[in-house]
Amino acid sequence: MGEQSRLEQIRSNLAVVREDIAAAARKADRDPSEVTLIAVTKTYPASDVRILAELGVLDVGENRDQEAAPKAEATAGLGLRWHFIGQLQTNKAGSVAAYADFVHSVDRARLVSALSKSALRYDKELTCLVQVDLGNAEPVEANTARGGALPHEVLPLAEAIAGAPGLTLGGLMAVAPLGEDPGRAFARLGELATSLRSAHPSATMISAGMSGDLAEAVAAGATHVRIGSAILGIRP
Repeated sequence: MGEQSRLEQIRSNLAVVREDIAAAARKADRDPSEVTLIAVTKTYPASDVRILAELGVLDVGENRDQEAAPKAEATAGLGLRWHFIGQLQTNKAGSVAAYADFVHSVDRARLVSALSKSALRYDKELTCLVQVDLGNAEPVEANTARGGALPHEVLPLAEAIAGAPGLTLGGLMAVAPLGEDPGRAFARLGELATSLRSAHPSATMISAGMSGDLAEAVAAGATHVRIGSAILGIRP
């Protein structure tokens, strides 16, 4: 596909996604400008990231450091905000902190200290979100693979981030559990976010919702939605 036709394809998909976000926001009596679109570019080339920037999408999400690091380097200077949204091994914290502005997947205390050290090394402030395992009432194996702190672990982990040099507590992130109504799951996330804000008023980010459950996430208060295939096409 030529560069111009790829630009038109992404432009057209993006218009649909933006309208979906706006419609979901209006239905929830929210201002669409309260919802930030993060374009998830995993498996797509840096050329797509450049097209997104040209179309005004500056928030970009990646799941794997070995793919994100070279892509961030190849698109330096475009004013992008990189969101690391995948499960993160402690030994990769240094690499991720070099380019990421946000880490959505903080799920344990050891990761907090590794990210803090790395942020200080790069003399930057890294915004971190606690990833919550929303689980089902009956835990299912498929869900545990998605990572995340259990609800009772959220506040202690948030306190650790808030107290760590080089880190800012952004809020919460979650993935809807497989096989459960995402509306119910995201409602639980909304309740956790409300209690977190009573202790940390500036931790206002709620990162939730993907191509398939965007409307439910926005209805539950999501401030950031993570959309990949609906913008860039089905992954090979």
